[in-house]
Amino acid sequence: MTTGAGEPGGGTEEQDWDEGATDILKTVGKQVKLWRERAGLKQAELGARIGYSEELVSSVERGRRAPKPEFLVAADEVVGAGGMLAAFTEDVERARYPKKVRDLARLEADAVELCGYAGTVMHGLLQTEDYARALYRMRRPVMDDDIIETNISARMDRQGIFGRRPAPFISFVQEEATLRRPVGGRSVLRGQLEHLLEIGRLRHVEIQVMPTALEDHAGLSGPFQLIVPRVGPKVGHVEVQQFSRVVSDQKEVRRLDALYGIIRAQALTPRESLAFIEKVLGET
Repeated sequence: MTTGAGEPGGGTEEQDWDEGATDILKTVGKQVKLWRERAGLKQAELGARIGYSEELVSSVERGRRAPKPEFLVAADEVVGAGGMLAAFTEDVERARYPKKVRDLARLEADAVELCGYAGTVMHGLLQTEDYARALYRMRRPVMDDDIIETNISARMDRQGIFGRRPAPFISFVQEEATLRRPVGGRSVLRGQLEHLLEIGRLRHVEIQVMPTALEDHAGLSGPFQLIVPRVGPKVGHVEVQQFSRVVSDQKEVRRLDALYGIIRAQALTPRESLAFIEKVLGET
């Protein structure tokens, strides 16, 4: 039987939802209740049929918990919704992501150009699943496993930008230290470096390395990225110590744009950088 409410890996997830996510969950909950009542089932009966507790079904219907895909698919089949409930799976999955992730993903999905500088860890768009999981497991206070997996899923979804057509121009500058820090262990690091080489060889992607030995460095104030949307002005994004902010003030955006240009000029060229990453991989 599927695990019940409040158990890790259960059919729902409860947390402090932002306003947008709350609206989606309330809508889904109303639909679950509507179809359940139309099928002539009580909450306990629906729960028993799909392997969940009455309390959990009630929480979903009130919009307090986010139903996982298996809950919606099972409920859809039992109440005869003809795919109407199962169709909410993607909406609920997006709602489960933190608002700052949804906002950033929306900007990235519409980008025709994206540039990012990362100084302490690999840029999120470049991370492997194992590397991302290791980072989340280092977080303090400790994160629940379900929340970790949700965040990893969101991060991996964002990486769809690399396969998008028409392809946006994408540029990264990574600190040398991020290539050498064994996040998750040597095996995870090797996989991460191999992934960097794979992404860096894409024709619309350029990855540059900022050598640690370099005396002049314009990026010591911290990581940031710049996004040029299909329509509208360029925006910046800054994230420090889990605080995330979209920069839309054009004076600040121009400052970040100039800063990124200097950082790229100081870093190794894309060709030199790939050779450098190969060298570090051979040493790892």
